[in-house]
Amino acid sequence: MKKLFAVVLCATVAGMSFAAPAKKAAKTPAKAQAEFVIVESDVYAAGKEDPQLTAGIAQFLDMTPSVTHVSYKDAAADPKLANLDYSFLPLYLIKKNKDVRAKLKKHLEYGYARENDDFIILPRQTRSGVYSGKTAKPDVMEIFVMSQCPYGVMAENLVIEAQKAGTFPKDKEVRVRYIVDYSDEKGFNSLHGSGEWEENVRQLLIAKYYPSKFWKYLEIRNKDYRSSRWDKAMEQAGINPKKIMKKFDTEGLELLKEEAKYGKEYGVNASPTFLWEGQVQLDFGSASKIDGFGFLNPNASKADAAAPAGSC
Repeated sequence: MKKLFAVVLCATVAGMSFAAPAKKAAKTPAKAQAEFVIVESDVYAAGKEDPQLTAGIAQFLDMTPSVTHVSYKDAAADPKLANLDYSFLPLYLIKKNKDVRAKLKKHLEYGYARENDDFIILPRQTRSGVYSGKTAKPDVMEIFVMSQCPYGVMAENLVIEAQKAGTFPKDKEVRVRYIVDYSDEKGFNSLHGSGEWEENVRQLLIAKYYPSKFWKYLEIRNKDYRSSRWDKAMEQAGINPKKIMKKFDTEGLELLKEEAKYGKEYGVNASPTFLWEGQVQLDFGSASKIDGFGFLNPNASKADAAAPAGSC
């Protein structure tokens, strides 16, 4: 929905740019106020308000935003806020009235927004955020990828470059996770086709049985990640392809089912997505600000240079 608000905002600004200038300045009537309550993480900056998102929602509503920030701890103690779903922070709430509800009617009908007696509730609005109640994994960065997604491959290659340059933090760990859908009825489904989820299986088995050669394999494989000659990449990395394929249809598929389940628990569907310490979901830019992971933004030394962007 954040994209929807962004599109509406851009269209509005464009329309203003091409409007003919008024001959006489007219007095603009004051806009109604949208009262936001944003429940934020007590610990991580990623769980705080996104001001651009707030402005975009307010523009969509054609209202002036008034924002109250509430900590997760205080929200849990407030009778009007205590029973909401805080599994992902920040949680955006807008005080309900007939005008706000009318503007968001379609969002409510399609399930993108929810409501109670007091608020319109807009869950999971931000790409970065904090999962409340998830088990902490200290000093672990998990990177969710699709193995044939160029942006996921880019993230892996940045890790490989840091390892080779000696700039990867010695007190941190990085784990590659895989984005895939699975159901008993339809089996596996991956954005880039069956070749992608099959490659996921091979990489999972390599990580288990050849952990010391996993990143070497990715370094070789990622040079042509859609090639059908994955066996050559394995051989060059010192891995026995027959040993891997012997376990493909049994243990390998079970490992991929676990990945599908794990990704679903976090609602991850964009490659790459970064998960810090099992609790903080990040993109390239915010992940590169975690201590020791500055290498994820190779442009950081350039003035006003943005981190890599894009996802599958």
